[in-house]
Amino acid sequence: MKEQTRSRVLHLFAATLGVLLPLSLGARSLPVTPTFNTPGNILIADQFNNRVLEADASGRILWQFGLGPNDFSIRSVPGVNDAERVGANTLIVGTGIAAGVNPQVPDGVVDNRVMLVDQAKHIIWQYGVFGQTGAGLNRLNTPVQATWLPTSHVLITDQGNNRVIEVDLNRRIVWQYPGVNTPEFDLLNSPNSAQLLSNGHILIADENNNRAIEVTRTRQIVRTFTAGGTVRGVAFASQLPNGHILLTDSGNSRVVEVDRFDNIFWQYFTDTDPLSIGAPSPSRAVRLLNGDTLISDQFNNRVIRVTRAGRIVARYGLPLAGGDNVGYNVLSTQRGLNAPYDAKIIGDYTGLTPPFAVTQ
Repeated sequence: MKEQTRSRVLHLFAATLGVLLPLSLGARSLPVTPTFNTPGNILIADQFNNRVLEADASGRILWQFGLGPNDFSIRSVPGVNDAERVGANTLIVGTGIAAGVNPQVPDGVVDNRVMLVDQAKHIIWQYGVFGQTGAGLNRLNTPVQATWLPTSHVLITDQGNNRVIEVDLNRRIVWQYPGVNTPEFDLLNSPNSAQLLSNGHILIADENNNRAIEVTRTRQIVRTFTAGGTVRGVAFASQLPNGHILLTDSGNSRVVEVDRFDNIFWQYFTDTDPLSIGAPSPSRAVRLLNGDTLISDQFNNRVIRVTRAGRIVARYGLPLAGGDNVGYNVLSTQRGLNAPYDAKIIGDYTGLTPPFAVTQ
């Protein structure tokens, strides 16, 4: 994005929030450092380290929100699943930790929040409440992903409620799928992501129905993607510039690209290394502008960037060790991650919904 256009967009974005949230931005925000929010940096939702971090290409950590693997309070984001940069702010999804997952919190942690956080780590907008679960106004049940729309609405994948909702900044639900009269066959089963397409439709990763679906604003399914019926657990779906769909096939430890007719065009497996665990369950795959694919290889505790030829050209996290490579460090991602669920390159919205209605 040209600097003049970028400045104009960020100014309009700040002005929009300023009208709705007069105490959110302004004088208390910290000045942007030369390295913060630099295009090409990586943003990682480091799930069981209860944080979102920004790092440069070498893995040096520049910013993080959350206090680490031993903090399960409202000051962190326990079990964080998703993050994306919106201007200089960060949209973060606090998913919580299920009972029996972490021995430190055997009963789990309830964190049902979607938050917009500024560089100074202040929450400037939020939908949902820490410690509370529901489906009514300002309540969620295990949100797993959120997309900031060019309208400044937020598309939230509310997994525990088996729905996708669109909310405005006044926390009003303005659209949702499914609707009240949706046929049983078209209902969702543990959805894991939702993206707004250029044609106005919504692409949903309907995880436990083993499919991605494209639905209209009138809630009609117009296309279904299953990689020829081979996927098991669609954790993420996005539409690429060529019209193909990139699926994160978590149950098969695979990323698979299909064409408009659901034919397999390209695929990559994350469990082929001898030091991989048996089922690493990758949770996100994002196609980048240069053609590489950024993969959150969840239980291999790493994020990798692979070429079209399947060559790994960048790694974040400790080397593979059959699952025994969990780590936490505030200086570098190369000293450890813990089940990273999501990763994106700042400034690169290839295949994703751009948060602003401008040319990226």
